[in-house]
Formats: sequence, structure tokens, C-alpha cells
Amino acid sequence: MTDDEPDRSSRKPGLAAVALFGVLAAVVLGSASGFGAAEGFADASIVHNIGYALFDIDLGEIPSEGFLAAFLIIALALDVALDSAIYLAKQEDHGTIVSALTDGGQDIVDGGQDIVDGDIAGTNKTDEADRGGDR
Repeated sequence: MTDDEPDRSSRKPGLAAVALFGVLAAVVLGSASGFGAAEGFADASIVHNIGYALFDIDLGEIPSEGFLAAFLIIALALDVALDSAIYLAKQEDHGTIVSALTDGGQDIVDGGQDIVDGDIAGTNKTDEADRGGDR
């Protein structure tokens, strides 16, 4: 065998893909003629029936399965995802948890005045009583 000839094991995925395409084409072409004409839902409210099915209430005009268990499982999964995202967004600073929505513990001096290197612009001193922040 030379380097120019591909070995037989490299042809197997290609043959499998062609075979799968053939099977899918046969299924699609075979079922296309088997569908009946579209009928619709007379005077029934689709939106109301979806809501009734979602909460497993038997008031709908169109028969359906109940999806209450699926609704509750999805609600629980989304709640866990939201709680996890909030927990992961928090930062730890010297052993304490600092919320993600704060300024990170920077010193704040008298609101409304410019701060330059922790000092009020134009002055050289700051009182400890004037400092704020998360620390």
C-alpha cells in the first residue's frame, strides 16, 4: 500500500453518511404522500387550550395531554439556574462575600465631589468619617 491510496477504514464514515442520507430520503419521500389535507380547529381557541394543557386542566375543547409535571420541572430548573448565576456572580474579598452590584469596596468620599487618588480634588486630606464603601 502506498501513501497515495486511502485505506479502507477512511471510507467507512463516508459510506455510513451516504447510507444514512438514503434512509432519510426514503422516509421523507415515502411519507410525503401519506399526509392528509390540513383541517384546522373549527371554533376552538388554540391559546386557551394550550394554557389548559400546560396546567393539566380539563376545560379545553381540544383533547390533549397534561403538561403540569413538565412545567414544574422546567420552572424548578430555571430557578436553580438563576440562583446559581447569582451565586457565581458574587465575589469573595478577604473571606467575605461582596455583591456583584457594588463598586468593589472602593473608598467613597463625600458624594458629588471629584475624587483623585482617594482625596477630594483640591484638598490634601480626608477624614475617616467622610469615607464610605463596602469595607
